Amino acid sequence: MDFNAWVTGFAALWSPLTFALLVGVSVGLVWVSLAPSQPALQVRARLDGYLVRSDTVEAEELQQPFTVRALLPLLRSILRVFGALVPSRDLEATRRMLLQAGQPFGLTVLDFWGLRVLSVVFVGGGCFLFMRTGRGLAEGVLLRNTLIACVAGVFLPVLWLRSAAGRRMHEVQRALPDALDMLTIGVEAGLAFESALLQVSRKWDNALSHELRRTVAEMRVGTPRDAALQRLADRTAVPDLRTFVAVLIQSNQLGVSIAKVLHDQAAQMRVKRRQRAQELAQQAGVKLVFPLVFLIFPTKFIVILGPSVPLILDIFKTMNGR
Repeated sequence: MDFNAWVTGFAALWSPLTFALLVGVSVGLVWVSLAPSQPALQVRARLDGYLVRSDTVEAEELQQPFTVRALLPLLRSILRVFGALVPSRDLEATRRMLLQAGQPFGLTVLDFWGLRVLSVVFVGGGCFLFMRTGRGLAEGVLLRNTLIACVAGVFLPVLWLRSAAGRRMHEVQRALPDALDMLTIGVEAGLAFESALLQVSRKWDNALSHELRRTVAEMRVGTPRDAALQRLADRTAVPDLRTFVAVLIQSNQLGVSIAKVLHDQAAQMRVKRRQRAQELAQQAGVKLVFPLVFLIFPTKFIVILGPSVPLILDIFKTMNGR
């Protein structure tokens, strides 16, 4: 067979198939280009959720517990009414304390002061009613104990908030050296400072990671880096973190390499952590004095000398008889 004739027959055979294949590919590309993408479908579904009928929204709200639908809004309204009576000079200190505690249960300043007022009412009123049922109790004693209960009700929420703030500060203090080590590794590996902070915040689930995630979010919405870091130090109120933020801001203003600063600060934090561990180890002996003297030694004396007590008593009886 002639070669030219074979080529001509092959082309005549595959030309319709090639044309059909090209048409199919073209139709597929046109369909892919005109079909809605996955983000567009998500946006449309979200918009449909916003435009849902009001009866559906009411049905979803009615499915929530009664405490969430009625009691919780009523309680917050009462707290805000009582909190509005607080002097303005005390609001800033309370706001700072709530930030250091991580705003537990989403409490605002007015909510917390309203909680203090309610604590006075419930603790004082409960003490009065409980002691009122007792017979033969003088009115002066009743009023004095009720007043003491009211004073305790004033300071109980403050003690709880300070305890929460202390626990959170301790959690941030313990997580800071490891976070700085990972932040140093990320920056030295080529990540930007914000990206390294985000990676550190994703690594753990503690108070420091939450604050770092909030700091990155503030930077992304346009807050300057120095201002966002200063807010981080103010929210946590940890001395080591304040020092780190101050050094970082100063190095940024002077143009010093951030990788070197992070490396030096991470090494310093590790040294401080070792020193705190040594300090706690040296305090262990002093802290063991109370349980040793009042709990362990009396028990050992009872176990060791207990069987000999009857013999000693018999000896004393014999000596008295003589």
